[in-house]
Amino acid sequence: MKKKLIVLLVVAALIGGVWWLNQSTSQVSEESLSNNTYSTGSTGIELVEFGDFQCPSCGRFYPIVKEVKEQYKDKITFRFRHFPLQTIHPNARAAHRTAQAAAAQGKFWEMHDALYENQTSWSNLSSADDIFESIAGQIGLDLDQYRKDLTSSSVNSIINADVNLGGSLKVTGTPAFYLDGKVLELADVNSVEKFSAVIDAAIASKTTTQ
Repeated sequence: MKKKLIVLLVVAALIGGVWWLNQSTSQVSEESLSNNTYSTGSTGIELVEFGDFQCPSCGRFYPIVKEVKEQYKDKITFRFRHFPLQTIHPNARAAHRTAQAAAAQGKFWEMHDALYENQTSWSNLSSADDIFESIAGQIGLDLDQYRKDLTSSSVNSIINADVNLGGSLKVTGTPAFYLDGKVLELADVNSVEKFSAVIDAAIASKTTTQ
């Protein structure tokens, strides 16, 4: 009898462990994802993107995400996190430093948009620094301050913090989207219509549970 009980307890523990692992890979703490200055909106529904400015897939998703942000405005909070894939995108780290340097002057989103909209003009260059500085001037940054911030330890620390968070969440590719802590499959949100349907369902679900 005792042996049967021990076997049952072991099986239950294994099942519980598998369940916990499945849960941890599909949903993460919303609090761990929400500590980010670069956000729009202010509601309880949060959409977080781990993005790479040189990533072609991120470039293709950019207009979709932009339209979704415009469509929902303050109905959702959108947050962006740095996740440069440096091993395959050699200009990515510099692009993210550029965005973070722009953030120091309050123009993160202007640089975010410009980097994606001009991605094809700089992504294949051996060095994109001149183009990045040109964009910085176009969006009205103080270039002397921009150059100082570009290489500052604080800029690198912020990028590293996002990369480390992504690593802890097992993010391996970009873009990676989380809606209220739940990871989204890219195939489910690869159009404005699909993305909107997923967000509408999340809003409806939160409304009915409040």
